[in-house]
Amino acid sequence: MTHDLPPTVHADSRELVESIYEAVDGVAAAYPRATFLKRAREKGDAAELWQALVDAGLLAIGVPESLGGAGGGLTGNTAVMEALARAGIPPLLYSLTSFSREAIIRYGSEQQINDHVLSTLSGERKICFGVTEPEAGTNSFALRTTAKKTDDGYRISGQKVFISGADQADHILLLARTAAPGEKLTRRTGFGLFIIDLSTPGITLNRLDIEWYAPENQYEIFFDDVAVGESALIGEDGLGFDYLLDSLNQERVTIAAWALGLGNVALEKAVVYAKERAPFGKPIGANQAVQHPLALAKAQMEAARHVMYAAAAGYDSGLDAGGQANMAKLLGSKAALAAVEAAIQTHGGSAFVYETDVVTLWPMIRILQIAPLNNESILNFIAERVLGLPRSS
Repeated sequence: MTHDLPPTVHADSRELVESIYEAVDGVAAAYPRATFLKRAREKGDAAELWQALVDAGLLAIGVPESLGGAGGGLTGNTAVMEALARAGIPPLLYSLTSFSREAIIRYGSEQQINDHVLSTLSGERKICFGVTEPEAGTNSFALRTTAKKTDDGYRISGQKVFISGADQADHILLLARTAAPGEKLTRRTGFGLFIIDLSTPGITLNRLDIEWYAPENQYEIFFDDVAVGESALIGEDGLGFDYLLDSLNQERVTIAAWALGLGNVALEKAVVYAKERAPFGKPIGANQAVQHPLALAKAQMEAARHVMYAAAAGYDSGLDAGGQANMAKLLGSKAALAAVEAAIQTHGGSAFVYETDVVTLWPMIRILQIAPLNNESILNFIAERVLGLPRSS
């Protein structure tokens, strides 16, 4: 079976991406979207989906072959997430684990790689991402979570919020302030990046009541004077924020893949319905008022998909992919939202019937306009870092 891969996927990567899509076909057969939605309604977890990923060998994608992984880089991770989302079963914990371990591969010690990267290949280790705080929002320089140095490690206190899959993860990649009170924070001073076992005493999870039709829940996490050893710190004390930025470029691209995959699900549903629905004797898809929003969404998603794979290829080549990664997230999330909005309009009232599985796509895609970084902040980044315009105020 040949899948619809854009020409932006480099010739050297096409065989890998095609094999990933074929593997995901098997995962989707074992864990279809109906099960995904059922587990979501039960406020359950995605343990069966995770096991299917393990069985298919997909957790090894993105980890260098020299470390025992399957290689493929960010292009491979992007293809996994896009294929899973196109099947309607995007596991956020896959994305979180894949870009969290990237920071460890790049900046961690050999022991940290052995403990926290190699264990992900078998699915043994799942990592969530701890950056967002109630008062700081997208401003990481306003973080209040502190990591105070001790004789044998650190004491961590504070709160993180909107932490996806924290109940299913066993570790968290945490950004905390290591600078003394009142000391200025910069990109390269004052932050520590930590990998912490979530079973450590002093850590408390509280599930947030958020409905987004996925079997992965959101949590706020409290750290009450949590003692961790020196081995929890990734790289050097002070450089945590700088390390984090590499992971964030990966995050932007895989989030684009997540959005575009679900947008494709919405578009396909709308096209099928528009061909079949004929209340006045001819299919509603023959009307331009129905056709044009769907056609525009298709064009926008294809354009975003090209940027997404170009960003992944640039990252894998060692280039500064920040601009394209942010553009991919912006364009992908907006195009996917246009697709689901067009699908809802095409279905009319039927879109809101749970069994139709159209409006169920909307919350997850709508959230991606806001998180993990809102599109307004991404526009600021493009304006300032790509176009060279003055910093907005």
